[in-house]
Formats: sequence, C-alpha cells, structure tokens
Amino acid sequence: VSIGNICRSPIAEAVFRKLVTDEKLENKWMTDSAAVSDWNVGRSPDARALSCLRNHGIQTAHKARQVTKEDFQTFDYILCMDESNLRDLKRKGNQVKDCKAKIELLGSYDPQKQLIIEDPYYGNEKDFETVYEQCVRCCKAFLEKPH
Repeated sequence: VSIGNICRSPIAEAVFRKLVTDEKLENKWMTDSAAVSDWNVGRSPDARALSCLRNHGIQTAHKARQVTKEDFQTFDYILCMDESNLRDLKRKGNQVKDCKAKIELLGSYDPQKQLIIEDPYYGNEKDFETVYEQCVRCCKAFLEKPH
C-alpha cells in the first residue's frame, strides 16, 4: 500500500504476482494493491512504473483504488512502503472490527536492509528501477518465509 497507488504499490503488486505465478502458487495468494488516499482512484499506474515493469517483462492492468475496511478483514498481510503509510494504516486498522491483517513495511523483508521504499514520483527512471529492485528482493524474501 502507498499514498496514491500509482507508483510503488502497483510495482510491488505486479512483482509479487509474477513471483507467485512463476512458483505456481497462484491458488495460495490473493494479491492486490491500494492507496491510503483517494487522490488517484481509477487511474492506471504512472507511465514510468508501467515502462519499468515492461522492461522486466511484466504486465499489469491495475487501476488505483483506496484501501477499504474489508481489506483489513480479508487480507492476512498489508505491506506498505514507508513510515507515514504504516502509521495511517495502523490507525485505520485499529478502527476496524475483526482486523486480521498484519500491517508491516514491505522493506522489513529486504535482505539488504533498505527499510523504506521511497516514492519515485518526483524522481526519474532510475528511481523507478530502484523501487523495482527493492520490491523484487522484499517480495522474494517475504514469499520464502513460512506463513
């Protein structure tokens, strides 16, 4: 989960989906991404995010949506990108009855210990590539841990 759901989280979602598909684990995981805010609801991911994914042979048809109360009750994990998202999500989660989601930083799984996945929106292609690489490392490590 990220602020606007057009840069980091769609990349993470697409990366995770490809990993579970490659590992033939699609029936074990339901994958989605969402935003803390409602700024970009209905929008496709940032063109630079799409181009970065395409360069790695990954397609996505994701449209931005805002995180819902049901997400906290349905998903086992809500993984987010930075401290402010973590704070907002924990606050929202506390207001949901039967919140079962474990809310964590995706970066907490990074073997290279890069805890925060910075928003590349105001950056360039290289920043999107960095986000992609972080997402690959973190998603792989997350998938490898016993659930």
